[in-house]
Amino acid sequence: MKIIWLGHSSFRIEIGGQVLLVDPWFDGNPAFPAARREEAVKEATHILITHGHGDHASGTVGLAKELGIPVLCIHELSEIWSAGEGLETMGFGKGGTLTLGDVKVTMVNAVHSSSLDSQGLPLLLAGSEAGFMIKGEGHVIYVSGDTDITADMDWMGDYHKPDIGILCCGGHYTMDMAGAAYAAKRYFNFKTIIPCHYKTFPILEQSAQPLVDALPDVDVKTPEVMEVIEI
Repeated sequence: MKIIWLGHSSFRIEIGGQVLLVDPWFDGNPAFPAARREEAVKEATHILITHGHGDHASGTVGLAKELGIPVLCIHELSEIWSAGEGLETMGFGKGGTLTLGDVKVTMVNAVHSSSLDSQGLPLLLAGSEAGFMIKGEGHVIYVSGDTDITADMDWMGDYHKPDIGILCCGGHYTMDMAGAAYAAKRYFNFKTIIPCHYKTFPILEQSAQPLVDALPDVDVKTPEVMEVIEI
């Protein structure tokens, strides 16, 4: 398995013969080196979108058409994109599971919001925010999406038993480093954590060191953008 941070909340996950692009945001992402875009999307099989906000989903339509691959997202957003943009989508809901070869993707709850920018018009509601449990190669990856700490993490940790956590940690719009550390200790038994949604903009937390310091028994990885993490 390879997990590659593409900056902000974007990831490339190579698992079980699939190449998943999670919330791929390239245009306008100050953390992503534009010259490495082709490398980031090469042989991708699916796009996973946690919610409709621009720093997660604004490039989805163009990217899905360019690559000719399906988008996995919540039902309402899938309907907007399939009917309005002609995308191939795989819409599902929280608790639902999609099977991608040897990989299973389950949608789980998050606490945030979800809307699409409509060029100066009122925001278009885009269903509900979500996270994912991605299961393959003997591992379970919890992609939190944008969220605060939520009591649902209790049963999610107990039921899905993720050993890898990709957690939003930047604060202001989501839980911060202290919140993510609290959630990890109280609700999960992670072996590996990769923080995201931080240091992209000045308003967000700039260092993951508080998360590292709070979880001495967890392998908290803080990769550079496009650095490969092999598990």
